Amino acid sequence: MIDPVLLFGLALVAGAPLALSPLPTALAAALAAAALGRRAGRVALAAAAVALVVGGLRARALLDDAGDLYGSAAALLHPPARCEVTGAVISSPVVVGAAQRTAGEEPTARIDVELSSGTCGGRALPGPLRARLHGAPLDLARGDRLEVVVDLAPIHLFRNEGLRDATAAIARSGIVASGSIVDARRTAQGRSIGAAVDRARAAVRGRIEATFHPEAAALGRALVLGETDLAPEDQDAFRESGLAHLLAVSGTHLILAVAGFAAVARALLVRVDPIAARWDAGRITAALCVPAAWLYADFAGGGGSAMRAAAMLSCAMCARLAGLRPAGVRSFALSLAGAAAVDPLVACDLSFGLSAAATAGLLWLQRPLAALLVPGEEGRGDERADGGPPGARSSSSSSPRALARKVLAPLATTLAAMFGCAPLLLMNGETFPLLGVAANVVAAPLGELAALPFCLAHAVLSWAPPVERGCALVGSGALLAVRAVARASADTGVVLRLPEPSPAQLAALAAAIALAWAAERRARRLAALATGAAAWLLLEIVAVRAGAPRGVLRVSVLDVGQGDAILIDLPEGGAMLVDAGGFVGSPVDPGARVIRPLLRSRRRARLDAVVLSHPHPDHFGGLPAVVEGVEVGELWDTGQGEAEGAGPVYAKLLSDLRRRGVPVVRPASLCGRPRTLSGATVEVLAPCPDLHPDRGANDNSFVLRITHGAHAALLVGDAEHEAEEALVARYGAALRADLLKVGHHGSRTSTGPALLAAVDPAVAAVTCGVRNRYGHPSPEVLSRLSARGVAVARMDRGGALVWETDGERVRWSRPGEPPSPAPARRGAAEGTAAPGR
Repeated sequence: MIDPVLLFGLALVAGAPLALSPLPTALAAALAAAALGRRAGRVALAAAAVALVVGGLRARALLDDAGDLYGSAAALLHPPARCEVTGAVISSPVVVGAAQRTAGEEPTARIDVELSSGTCGGRALPGPLRARLHGAPLDLARGDRLEVVVDLAPIHLFRNEGLRDATAAIARSGIVASGSIVDARRTAQGRSIGAAVDRARAAVRGRIEATFHPEAAALGRALVLGETDLAPEDQDAFRESGLAHLLAVSGTHLILAVAGFAAVARALLVRVDPIAARWDAGRITAALCVPAAWLYADFAGGGGSAMRAAAMLSCAMCARLAGLRPAGVRSFALSLAGAAAVDPLVACDLSFGLSAAATAGLLWLQRPLAALLVPGEEGRGDERADGGPPGARSSSSSSPRALARKVLAPLATTLAAMFGCAPLLLMNGETFPLLGVAANVVAAPLGELAALPFCLAHAVLSWAPPVERGCALVGSGALLAVRAVARASADTGVVLRLPEPSPAQLAALAAAIALAWAAERRARRLAALATGAAAWLLLEIVAVRAGAPRGVLRVSVLDVGQGDAILIDLPEGGAMLVDAGGFVGSPVDPGARVIRPLLRSRRRARLDAVVLSHPHPDHFGGLPAVVEGVEVGELWDTGQGEAEGAGPVYAKLLSDLRRRGVPVVRPASLCGRPRTLSGATVEVLAPCPDLHPDRGANDNSFVLRITHGAHAALLVGDAEHEAEEALVARYGAALRADLLKVGHHGSRTSTGPALLAAVDPAVAAVTCGVRNRYGHPSPEVLSRLSARGVAVARMDRGGALVWETDGERVRWSRPGEPPSPAPARRGAAEGTAAPGR
């Protein structure tokens, strides 16, 4: 029989997927219930069904509340404002960017603060508001009261169809704004246990910086404190090699730390005669381990994986305290149920998901894999198959089989954990490391047997400087060895590039696992897994077709913040990208954060044309990350960037593409010749016949009109009034289009009355971000659009716009909304049917 608590816990955790992807999750749950009916019992299935529905409703309510909360913050902080406020620290300070900091720079921390009173841009704070602040002093702790001056803006959600719902992070944390501290003064000191933990973290952080090898300090802080601010090349190396888990605070860290504490506590207790004579020292130690587990999980950063491991360990210790034998499956089930009961959206926490998936792999896959790799291993367990005592060994311990067992058993453990995590790794990364198993076999002993114990010992040895320095030396060496393995594995480039699983594919996988779990015979289990694989492949075909629809022109005006990025799916399956956003001086790369994941979700490995409308960073900043991962047919570039020097990012972009043999096409080759590109007609209307030397970059933007059947979209880059007047004079009514990408992010210098009259759009997309300080979109532009009855889609209000036409009908949608047909516009170009809005 299947453990009913495990079924209940899994159902509670599945509430978040039910809220985010209702149909696939509900179908998977129904199939799982049908498969598990005989082995679970009606009562257990009914309880699981109730848990699933309740969990889904709770998660949906949290998401809806988070949307309202974010809307209020966006209204208060539009435009971003300088705030003079009071508040309390609600999270442990975390050092970020230390690995990239130049010598002599003072380190600062990131903190989460609940602001309670004050003003923002002259407006009173209407109520409590949670914000993530950068540039905080390192000596702060939870509960500290602050008076701060901070430049504050809403966080950017990057809401785009096909990418995950970004409001889940708000729903879980309540953080709706972020900013940089200008000035801060502590008015009261926190006195809670959390504050004491934060001060202990600060002390350990200081000792790591003082005693570890300089190149290993960031690795040590990641391992001990959960502060992942590695150098970019190291972050990439650990991710691409599949070794990131060795630096993450996981169940292994927790068990080792608590086991060390338990060993010391028990050794002391058995030496106290009154205690040893009257009580079981083991039970007392178990009771002490429960708070120790939670304190250590909090000290190590309080991530989802650490908290889940603390819950599982606490269940095992409570069983030991009650005189029961701890059951791994039941402890795992209770950790899942407890986490989902506290946080209905816990499934959205990647660290929690990886921890749970790895644990599941170890519980259910390690023994079968060991039996497959090591003949005779299936007979090994807590007791020998021949009835001998546990742990007994035969005289053949030095036989080839015993040697194979020593070599291959750790491999089975690594494979079990990796197989459990594989779906989540595919969801959150573009590659799957084929050498990950080999890298883990080499690096795991270094990380878990050398780096981890010595780093943990170092954290409590400040009172013994020579021993502390010795631990720092060994820990640094082990960490640098692990880094060397990660870099060597990543440098091979032996990775498998796979598309991100769709919600339907993940649901099919879950149903297949349930069917295999319920099967009593090996043949049926294999049949269930084969059926799941077939369903996965079928759904992959569906995803490929949805990503490249035939007979449809689809224009996705993406939410990348204050910048332009427009992905265009062409009627015969091709695609083109116009711009890719970008933020000067920001660590957020919209190419890597938004566009590449979107291309991956749409199964796009090629772009027929990449168009850079003009050489400004908010249009080309994300292009390097995009073109790195896809095949590019052509780059359309006005050439003004080379003529005037647009900076190293632009220069490197052109250099890299030319080195790859990608043609760079200029206006002289594009103007006056409408091109048929994968079934759509693409006209370059400006700058024609070539650059206008007396105009700036904005007024030399590429202006594209893309037509399919009776409908068209007009993309004008950052064209301003001078360019607009030239367009109207030259083309007049031939500019008509159903969709207008508003010029220059809605600036008052663009979208004049003459252009609007000539284009007569039904829908206008405004590519402005919630954090823009320019006042975009201009009230004058919005007024002109409203006067003409044009529907306005602002990227800072509701996210991306997806506009599509089959040549006869038009429809458009925003993230989380069903597609809507657009009403017919008043006019039409001569000789065409009246296009719809």
